[in-house]
Amino acid sequence: MALYITDECINCDVCEPECPNGAISQGDEIYIIDHELCTECVGHYDTSQCVDVCPVDCIPKDPNYVETQEELLEKYTILVAE
Repeated sequence: MALYITDECINCDVCEPECPNGAISQGDEIYIIDHELCTECVGHYDTSQCVDVCPVDCIPKDPNYVETQEELLEKYTILVAE
């Protein structure tokens, strides 16, 4: 399951550099996560780095993009092969 950033985001800039897949970018008002690139850090880390550093706890799992651990690992494998 990909993650997303809620409107509680304070634009603190700490999540973007933590993403190993480059899935986080500045949106019109808050940071956004590209669900096609988000693997919840599967393949890179044991935990989602953006969630770990977020000071306002505004990065939940996105119910619109449900993926299993196996699917996230497959996405990771494709992304690192590019």
